[in-house]
Amino acid sequence: MLRLRVLTEHDWPLWREVRLAALSEAPHAFKVRLAEWDRGGEERWRARLEAPDAYNVVALLDGRAVGMASGVPDGNGLCELRSVWVGPEARGRGVADELLAAVETWARRSGATALKLAVIPGNEPAAALYRRHGFVATGESGDVLSDGVTREQVMVKALG
Repeated sequence: MLRLRVLTEHDWPLWREVRLAALSEAPHAFKVRLAEWDRGGEERWRARLEAPDAYNVVALLDGRAVGMASGVPDGNGLCELRSVWVGPEARGRGVADELLAAVETWARRSGATALKLAVIPGNEPAAALYRRHGFVATGESGDVLSDGVTREQVMVKALG
């Protein structure tokens, strides 16, 4: 059975567990690296969950954490979708769809007119998921990645 759990700062051990699993399993999918997070103490993990007006959710399948996603206010009527990941054992079961729907619902309730994200070039499974959910490439260049050349691809979904 799939259940989503919205996290509070008290859930930092669960957030740490899922975030480290994501960075270990899919380093190609994230701008940050495991080495940047695995040394983080309790304060660092709590800080991520204490960010004002942020939304952090974990997917639990049969009681086991198998996915995560976050939403962060970005100003000017925008919210940003971040840190989406589903573990290999849960892929193809609708977990990512549920996580994206939860963040979109949060963004709408926050009054956002659009939800944006940045995807690593070459991560076609993620880009296809986002397109299926109504996101379109903006042509805008995202942040520069660790190679100093490649930039994230920015996508957006109008929430009208």
